[in-house]
Amino acid sequence: MKKSLAAVAAVLLLAGVGAAAAEDVIIQPEQETVIKEYVHKQPLASVKVPGLELNVGTALPDTVELHEVPNVKYRYTVVDNRTVIVDPSTRKIVKIIQ
Repeated sequence: MKKSLAAVAAVLLLAGVGAAAAEDVIIQPEQETVIKEYVHKQPLASVKVPGLELNVGTALPDTVELHEVPNVKYRYTVVDNRTVIVDPSTRKIVKIIQ
């Protein structure tokens, strides 16, 4: 019984570590509101990036232009008709908002 409890605890611990690693970037609600309002007012044409899976953590290639949101450190673009928020220092998607 103790071994199975230890195994369950180990699995839960590892699952928590994975979840924490996947959510390194947290956009504050007020920042997210600013971003969504700006993106809505400044629509962009969608671009296609063959072979790219749109997921949080996916890095966009340098060929994809990132657009500034005033007073926010993140950038945005539209890929495959989905608006994504990107960390400009890593070019990784931090949130998919559409």
